[in-house]
Amino acid sequence: MYKFVLASSSPRRIDLLKSIGYEPDQIVPANIDETPKTRELPAKLAERLALEKAVKIHEQFPDSIILGADTIVARGRLIIPKPKDEIEAIKYLKLLSGRRHVVYTGICIIKGEKCIKKVVQTKLKFKLLTNQEIDNLVKSNEWKDKSGGYALQGMAGAYISWISGHPSNVIGLPVHETYKILSGIGLKQNIDIN
Repeated sequence: MYKFVLASSSPRRIDLLKSIGYEPDQIVPANIDETPKTRELPAKLAERLALEKAVKIHEQFPDSIILGADTIVARGRLIIPKPKDEIEAIKYLKLLSGRRHVVYTGICIIKGEKCIKKVVQTKLKFKLLTNQEIDNLVKSNEWKDKSGGYALQGMAGAYISWISGHPSNVIGLPVHETYKILSGIGLKQNIDIN
């Protein structure tokens, strides 16, 4: 019997998995170096980091199903990482203000010799943010540990004027694609019917 291990401690990914009927048996963050390589494109970075996370945890749990995921926010080729502090959060929100950007989430699922990778993208546009709105977003502390410095499921959702693609992808896990892969390799949803 395969165990299901999530190679991430993201509460958002855990909640998204639960929302589609999957509860990991173990949650083991991979803690890899997430620095982009020179000239690495955002989609390739999302794919590589998801793969590296899954492979690292697969080495510890070779008989388990491993899910690795990584979310990257980009404006064109420019990768907008997680802000280190409020100053960076303001800078990144100003970069996104009034513009379209793309969120890429790479997922990698390993079961035995099988390694399935997928990158899903969602396009979004922020309204032109006022200084007060940027200040509100920063004061909310939602920027902490979030690529691009915002959380779609939080206050930032009020400022997104347009979205093309699934919101779950922006939150950290494309639920439809994840379900298709997990069910395709035989992992059953654990639904309690009371």
